[in-house]
Amino acid sequence: MKSRIIFLFLLQLSFSAIAQKPCSSPEFRQFDFWIGEWEAFGVKGNKAGDSKISLILDSCVILEEWISANPQQGLIYSGKSFNSYNAATRQWQQTWTDNTGNTTEFLRGEGSKGKIIYYADKVTGPKGETFMRRLTFTKLSDEKVRQLGERSDDSGKTWTIEYDLEYRRKK
Repeated sequence: MKSRIIFLFLLQLSFSAIAQKPCSSPEFRQFDFWIGEWEAFGVKGNKAGDSKISLILDSCVILEEWISANPQQGLIYSGKSFNSYNAATRQWQQTWTDNTGNTTEFLRGEGSKGKIIYYADKVTGPKGETFMRRLTFTKLSDEKVRQLGERSDDSGKTWTIEYDLEYRRKK
């Protein structure tokens, strides 16, 4: 009888743990400012593309679906990113993949209120060179987010801007 009571108690604890949302702690919500549908513009005001940002997998993953506004070398560029908070490492991570066959793994990420900074420590370029990438998302307002992509060829001592986009929420 005593073992049965212990078993039922443990079973109840298991069900209550499952009933709680696994990704509901504040760290998992640091990047929610990016959720929505956006138009992205370059620094000169030209439209760069459209992006739909969704919360998926029981609110544990933020999915980006990007499509460029104009063809580049005859190709409409598109890609997806999967963004998640890794509770074990206490860091944000992003995997980006696109229709040119490229993938970038940002395995280190720092989150705070209104800002996420990702780092890819070893990226291999088309000529076999390796470099670092830094990707920063900054909430400018409820209607605007800045995405800044940078590259470092000297292990993070200096950074060069690869792109600078302003995301404007679609009405």
